[in-house]
Amino acid sequence: MIEDIKADARARMGKSVEAFQNDLSKLRTGRAHTSLLDHVTVDYYGSEVPLNQVASISVGDARTLVVQPWEKKMVPQAEKAILNADLGLNPVTAGDVMRVPLPALTEERRRDMTRIVRQEAENARIAIRNIRRDANSDLKELEKEKEIAKDDERRAEGEIQKLTDEFIVRIEDVLKAKETELMEV
Repeated sequence: MIEDIKADARARMGKSVEAFQNDLSKLRTGRAHTSLLDHVTVDYYGSEVPLNQVASISVGDARTLVVQPWEKKMVPQAEKAILNADLGLNPVTAGDVMRVPLPALTEERRRDMTRIVRQEAENARIAIRNIRRDANSDLKELEKEKEIAKDDERRAEGEIQKLTDEFIVRIEDVLKAKETELMEV
């Protein structure tokens, strides 16, 4: 039972770190990467579809994304979707290929992005602590029902704390890497 609780806590904490990394990948750092357009949706024959399902998205150079819809008539809709996504990007269309230049980030915008990243990191740390709290309350419940001994509960709480510390260090590492990436000129 104790191992199940620890395994569940480890899995949930891992998912929290992954969610944090996904949130950070959506933040624009001035460098082109295809995940910037992951959440952009396009009207495709009456239904909203992610842009990467109707077009190939690639990196042209360090500051340019290249979007090439598979159907020629999707070009204006894809262009409109990128403009409406509120990313501050203005695609340039040449035939059936769109180039999306990324404007350089100002120093003030970099600082704002760093603040946002730190807030996201704090939210991830809170999520990890909530998982620790849930695991510890499960352990207390088992001890209260006399399914495990008090010593086993204390030992398991210590192991869950070590797990919590390990995942918080992972979040800190991801945070430092993203801050470094943001402050690069």
